[in-house]
Amino acid sequence: MARYVVAVSGGVDSVVLLDMMVQVGDNDIVVAHVDHGIRADSAADERFVAALAHRYGLIYESCRYELGPKASEEAARKVRYRFLRQVAKKYDARIVTAHHRDDVIATMAINISRGTGWRGLATHGSDVARPLLALSKEQLYRYALHHQLEWSEDSTNRDHRYLRNRLRAGVLDLSESNVAQLAQLRLRQIEIKAAIDRELSDYQSGPGEYRRHSFIMMPQPVAVEVIRHLTQAKLTRPQMERLLLAIKTARPGSQLELGGQIRISISTRNFSLSLLK
Repeated sequence: MARYVVAVSGGVDSVVLLDMMVQVGDNDIVVAHVDHGIRADSAADERFVAALAHRYGLIYESCRYELGPKASEEAARKVRYRFLRQVAKKYDARIVTAHHRDDVIATMAINISRGTGWRGLATHGSDVARPLLALSKEQLYRYALHHQLEWSEDSTNRDHRYLRNRLRAGVLDLSESNVAQLAQLRLRQIEIKAAIDRELSDYQSGPGEYRRHSFIMMPQPVAVEVIRHLTQAKLTRPQMERLLLAIKTARPGSQLELGGQIRISISTRNFSLSLLK
């Protein structure tokens, strides 16, 4: 029997997730709750989740931090996953969270707004199971109402000072077809990222000598990704593209330094890469 640590905040998403996993019947479940100490009324959520776990007859683990009302989303996320991984290690279990399709779209928008490029579409954590990714928030609400579930609403979810909340509101304005297309695009980007990672397994990052011909024959996007790997992500994209152009066209004996971190020496057939820092 598989064992899972289910992260339950008390909100409708995680309450639905927990009920679904209990109904399956083949799971050994530990309920885990984190009180971040951000809201004055957060202790009520902890009591609600503790009672919920007791009602299902499940093991319950919780912790409280004192992050305060000015804590960032990232700070809350870090302490939450630190605790979840501690519990998972204790019970030799896998973490399960209630992230759903609308959360994924919001995460994509956040990552892209921060300049992560296409990798912002391919977010995928290997050590965390997210079985609700195909379901929308509306579908989770319908499940909860149909099964007469109770949940606790986190008041900070309506606070538009948080970037994620603002973007979630924007997701609600998208058509169903647009949301479905974005979700499918994410899945495709995850597949492409996995394929790129397989190609990169043939190349050791850092200093070394490489054949120019290989990079001349690669499609431009793939070659840039390989260069990103070789240079240990120390260069900007324009610098990587400049380096690729030099690999393809520079005369033998040429040298190139980029960003004060990478030196490239080019011979007739090969080029060598060295790190300056």
